[in-house]
Formats: sequence, structure tokens, C-alpha cells
Amino acid sequence: MASQPPKKKQRKRNIVRQSAGQLERFDSLPWTSSLPDTDDDPFSALAGLNDFEGGVLSLEEIDESEYGLELPKGFQKGGKKPEKLTKRKREESNSDEVVKEEVKNDETVEEVIDGETEKEVGKTKKKQKKKKKKKTKKPKESMDTEEETATVAETNDQVDKEEDQVDDSEYHAWYELRLHPLLMKSISRLKFIEPTPIQKACIPAGAHQGKDVIGAAETGSGKTLAFGLPILQRLLEERDKLERQVEEKGEADEKVVSKGLLRALIITPTRELALQVTEHLKQVAKGTDVRVVPIVGGMSTEKQERLLKTRPEIVVGTPGRLWELMSGGEIHLVELHSLSFFVLDEADRMIDNGHFHELQSIIDMLPMIREGHQEDSENCVTASGFQKKKRQTFVFSATIALSSDFRKKLKRGSVKTKSDGELNSIEALSERAGMRSNAAVIDLTNASIMANNLEESFIECPEEDKDACLYYILSVHGQGRTIVFCTSIAALRHISSLMRILNVNVLTLHAQMQQRARLKAIDRFRANDHGILVATDVAARGLDIPGVRTVVHYQLPHSAEVYVHRSGRTARASADGCSIALISPKESSKFSSLCKSFSKESFQQFPIDSSYMPEVIKRLSLARQIDRVLRKESQDKADKTWFQRNAESIELIVEENDSEDERANTIRKTKANSAKLKNLQQELKSLLSRPLQPKSFSSRYLAGAGISPLLQQQFEELAKQKLAEKENPRNNNNKRKMVVIGHDCVEPLQALRSSGHEVSMDLKGAGEKRRSLDNLRRKRKEDKKRLHDQKRKQRKKLKSGGD
Repeated sequence: MASQPPKKKQRKRNIVRQSAGQLERFDSLPWTSSLPDTDDDPFSALAGLNDFEGGVLSLEEIDESEYGLELPKGFQKGGKKPEKLTKRKREESNSDEVVKEEVKNDETVEEVIDGETEKEVGKTKKKQKKKKKKKTKKPKESMDTEEETATVAETNDQVDKEEDQVDDSEYHAWYELRLHPLLMKSISRLKFIEPTPIQKACIPAGAHQGKDVIGAAETGSGKTLAFGLPILQRLLEERDKLERQVEEKGEADEKVVSKGLLRALIITPTRELALQVTEHLKQVAKGTDVRVVPIVGGMSTEKQERLLKTRPEIVVGTPGRLWELMSGGEIHLVELHSLSFFVLDEADRMIDNGHFHELQSIIDMLPMIREGHQEDSENCVTASGFQKKKRQTFVFSATIALSSDFRKKLKRGSVKTKSDGELNSIEALSERAGMRSNAAVIDLTNASIMANNLEESFIECPEEDKDACLYYILSVHGQGRTIVFCTSIAALRHISSLMRILNVNVLTLHAQMQQRARLKAIDRFRANDHGILVATDVAARGLDIPGVRTVVHYQLPHSAEVYVHRSGRTARASADGCSIALISPKESSKFSSLCKSFSKESFQQFPIDSSYMPEVIKRLSLARQIDRVLRKESQDKADKTWFQRNAESIELIVEENDSEDERANTIRKTKANSAKLKNLQQELKSLLSRPLQPKSFSSRYLAGAGISPLLQQQFEELAKQKLAEKENPRNNNNKRKMVVIGHDCVEPLQALRSSGHEVSMDLKGAGEKRRSLDNLRRKRKEDKKRLHDQKRKQRKKLKSGGD
């Protein structure tokens, strides 16, 4: 490489001398100690600063010619004063100028240190020139963008401040409950304007008085937050108390153990309810560092063990999976001495038919806290002083039945259980869980136990016509989300198969599905505003899906409580909804007993336009034939594959012994079936391509066959629309739209309100009828038995006479 020419070397030496002289003159200035220390470059501290505060001299008070400093033109005497900049723009300009000065100083240093090559210096200069060119090309646009970014940043800051501040006037009802500020922030973020009645009653007793709570309210009344907010309130209060202790004394007497130990255990009967409770608590606990983890069956055990290794404070789970991990020695679930809250949600389902044996085992593992024995709580090794309070127990349900002397029984510990020790009632469950005698019992269920905004109705039809009634409801009144409940999985599969053949998109949910498929079905149902879910009683409890407008009871449930929970999927949180029960003659006595348990003397009969039914039945008969053929084919394939699979497992060679004629017959049958199936599908497709219209509908004259209630309602809506168009002619489009009469869907609730009529339920007559039927059956049995005995005696006589 050629040596550098002498001119360039001389230039470098001059630059170094000038910089050294500037440093000497700069050091001689009388600066105060408030100036920041800069070892690398003293000029970088002053670059871009307009004025200093705290007694430091400004650049205007220094004679720049004396020290060889050049000021920007805006600051020189006689020059124009610079425009006032916003704080945001001033900081950006300062940072840009500081960067420029550092780049300049770095260039001079690079020229001296280690004999840097000119190529690298040239590269940096070229980059700077490019940057300058970019800046000088569009100065106006850059200023506009800077102003825009400054205004956006200011507006974002204002929005953040507004979010942090909770409107006292809007959320005044929550302030009466004296909740933690972080919880109030979450409540305002979630737009919960005021607490529900069950929350107003339970939060003061659980959060501030430290009482155990037994709560009962209708479905959709907000029971999750009724026990969730007291738990979070106590955890946050403990943390604040420990922080104050650290600030006052310098160190806490005990370590902060609220993190890392299990503080609340919430048990729910179903997996879907556990995941829903977890999601609600996570939303409220956002920003509090309180961890909530779900432990449910149907998911990977290893994944849930990894979640428990994070040491969450709150665990929500189902009895089966919780007991599986507890019995396996999971440390976080076994260390229960620090447990401050034990919650049983949907407690009436916990004791239903004695299914939950695992729940009894979990309750038996809880540390026993007897009333009047303080040493039980003081013996807790893992708990801190703040956590040595008595454990709080919450028992919540949609229905509750307690005896008048329940508190006395709790104090004496004399609540009766079954002979085998099963928890046969909510009283026994509460007593075993360690509930104290001063528990707050809050029963907000009304006499009918149903939501006030729920309108119940029924349709009387034969068993074979239930499919037609269901298709009529889903096609004519298919607006809003709809849940169809069945008691058996076989009925669910039958309905879902028929509806899918009829191009009605339905989702299914039952207990034999995998957990992933169940969650996917619920998510898809939530995502569709007009979704249809066909489910068993797995979906009857706890699921909070907004916008469910209609619940259809395809089969009546076995108990009144399940009917309450099914109907509670709609008309939630002060919304309205509709419940429709399909009743066959066999189920009339069961329905009358349901009415008696709810003390309902009258029910609304859901209106069905009979002129639609011939077309509905025609479509349904084709769908049933198609379903029959498809089921036969799938069954044959399943049998064949089962036989081949088992033969292969035992290494058997399957020989086909069928003759050629038999093979030809089977081929002929399969071809005939496929042709039949194709014809049926084409015929059904042509029917489904047309709108569902009544049989007597006149395409030439609208009122040729009379006007049904559905058509009447559509005519009224059309008239209102025309009046609105006349009042606002500017908003109208010039093009006239085609109006289709008789095809628009009307919500079941609207149809029920417009044309439904009350039917008085003769409970006494139904009871007498049921008793007479029972007597008739009993008499028939007795007559049959008497005839059987007479025949047996005659045979004996004949046998003895023959001998």
C-alpha cells in the first residue's frame, strides 16, 4: 500500500493540535458540579441543549469568539429566535445533535488512534453525506412526520392516563365494596358497570369479614366473581402489608410466601367450567402477578405438571385429574397447610348420584381446622403469620336446600352422611370441607328458580315428529345462537346426522369426545353469531356463552335441576332468551312434574305454522332415507375392517369363499345402493335450493292463501321500512330491491311474543291422570299374575290326574 502524502499528514497534525487547544480552553471555563461528568468527550454534554437549569451558565452568556465556539444561527445576536418546541420534539432534536457531535469527535479520534486507514474514514463520511442528502431532500415531510409522531405520542399518553383513572361516577356501586385499586382497574377495563346481587352479598362477607359463604343464585348471575374477587382481594392485601413492613423496618420478619405456595383450590364438576373459571379469573387478575392454572382431564399430564412447577397461587381443576396428581405426590398440590381458600363450584352436581369419590379423597387431605382449636391453624409450618388465619370455604350452586338448624349441626359436627360415608347433601359436603358455624348463607333463588327474562314454552308432538319440529325451529326461527339438548349420545348423533344432510351446520358436544375436540366445538360456537350446538348435559352447567338466544329441549332431562341449568344457558346477565321443550305423549307426565316442582301453573305454547310442515316432512323423509343408506354403508365398512384388523393381529390368512355369483350379487347391490343414494341426494338438493315456503303460498297473489303470523310480522317490518324511506329520501338508493316474503328468519322469542298463547297446566288433573295410569298398570299386572297362577294350577291338576 502506498504511503500517505505529506500534505495529509500535516493536516492530521493540525487537527490534533486544534482539538487539544479547544480542550484546554474548555477546561478553563468555571462550570458548576451540576454538569454531568463526561470522560470521553466533554462537548457531547452541551451539544443540542438550548438552556440549562440549576445555576449552570447558558451559552448566550459566554463570549463565543473568546473560546472559539460557534453557536447556531438562531442563537446568535440579531438572529431570529427559534420556534418553541414541544417536550417530545426538543428531546428528539437534543438526541440527534448529541449523536452528530459524537460522530464528529469519533472521526477525529479515529484519525489519531492506531493509524486508522482512510478507507474506513471515507466510508463513515459517505454514510453521513447520504444521511444528510436524505434529510435535505424532503424537509417539510420530515417535519410533518415529526409533528404527527409527537401528537400521536401525546394522545397515547392521554389514553393511558384515562385508562388508569377509573370513573368514580360510573363505577360508584363497586366502590362501596372497597376493592383493591388493581381490581378496580380490571373491573373498569372489563366494563363491569355494577355488581350483580350475588356479588354484592358475597364480596363483603368473604373479602372483609373473612366468613365462609354458601351462595345460591340463578345461572348467569356472576357467581365466579362472587368467590374470585375475595380471593384476589386477600392476596393483594397481604402483599401490600408485607411491602409496608419492608419499607418501615427495612426487612420483613418473614419471607413473602404468598408467591410459590398454593393459596386457593377451586373445584368444578366439568372440564369446560374449570377452563371458563380460569379464564375469568385471569382477566380480573391481569396486572396483579397472581397466577391461575387449570388442571383438568383430557389433556397432557406432563404439561400440567410443568404448569404446577411455576408454583401458581390459584389452581382450578376437576376432581379426577386433581386427585390423580395428588395421589402421585405432586408437591404443589400436597402442601395444603398454606391453603387459604377452598371453593366448590356447582356443588349440587358434585353430590349428584355419588359420582365424585375423588372429591371426598381431596377433602380428606385438607388440614382439619376445628372450631375453637386455634392450634390447628398455628401448627401450619409452611404458612406465614399473615396466612395463619382460618381457611375460608366457599360453596356455590344454582339450587340449594338447607335445614333450619344447619348452623347448629355445623357447630356440633353432627351432619348426617350415608352409611358408606358418601357426601349425600350440600350440608354434608360443607361440614366435611371444614365450614364454620358463622358461615354466611346467601340464597337469592326465586320461587321459580328460573331467570326473570327467560320465556319458557313447549311444543306437543309425537316422538317421530320431533325431528320435523326441530328442523322447523332451526330453519324458520334460526336467528341467534341455539343450543339443542339431548339426554343420550345416540339421540345427539341421530339429530346431528340429519341436520347436516339438510345443510344445517351444527356442532356437537358430548362426554365421549376428546377434550381438544370439545374445546374446538365451543370456540367455533362462540365465533358464529347464528351457531347451533347439539349437546348432552355436559354443556348444561357453567358454560357462559354470550348471545345464546334459544335453548331447545329435544329430550326432557331426568331432574328439575338439570332443566334449570339447561335453560340457564340463555337469558344470562339481564339478557332475554327463550326455552322450547319438545314433549311427546310419553313425556307429558314428566313435564307436569317439572311444572309442579317450579310451581308453574301456565306455560306458553310455541306457535308452529302448520302450512310449512308438509314441505318440512318431505325434506326430512328424504334426509332419513339418505341417513339410513349412509349408516348401512359405514356399518358394513366398519365390520369388514374390524374382521380384517383382528385377523391380521393374530396372523390369520383370510380366504374368500364366496362364489362368482355371490360376488356379482354384492357388486350389483352396491351399485344399486349408490345409484339410489345419488338420486335421493339430487332430489333433496333441488328441494333445499328453494326457500322453505308454506304449501298454500301463492306466488301470484300474496294473500291468496291467507296470511300467517310470520308473514304478518314481515309485512309490518316492510311497511316500517317503506315509511323510513319516505321520511329520509336522501338515504335511499335509486335501485329497487327484490323482497322475498316468507323466507326471512324470525327469532323464536319474537315469534313467541307475537303469536304464542298461554296454556294453563292442570297440575291436579295431571296428577290424578298419572295416578289413574299407575293404578291401571298395577291392576293389569295383578290380573296377569292371577291368570298365570290359575294356568299353573290347572297344569298341575292335569298332570296329577294323568298320573
